[in-house]
Amino acid sequence: MEGQNSRFLFYAPKQIPYALNRYGKEVARLYGAPDRQLSQTSDCIAGAYSIADVTCFPWIMTHKAQGLSLDVYPNLKRWFATLRTRKTLQSGLAVGKKIKSTQMNDAMQRRLYGISNADEE
Repeated sequence: MEGQNSRFLFYAPKQIPYALNRYGKEVARLYGAPDRQLSQTSDCIAGAYSIADVTCFPWIMTHKAQGLSLDVYPNLKRWFATLRTRKTLQSGLAVGKKIKSTQMNDAMQRRLYGISNADEE
């Protein structure tokens, strides 16, 4: 759902209010699931640091870009802050910063999303 939200927020050729509302609300709803789970565990989603934390972290990392505040999800906010202090996670994020991202031009976006000129009319 967060991928869909991102697609309509950042890559769609036109702003579609229905899609922005639909996926934005769904992402906000889904943030509640780990928040509730974290209210019942210690510092990690499955109790101890595991693949659950590793796979969820990148999705939560984009919360600001998604237009969400973790203040609404206090357990998720605590978890996110705790994971951010892990040296291995910081090392991984540093590697990502070194990789130069390519800015997509219009033609690249059109190919990626299968957009033709007729779709924009």
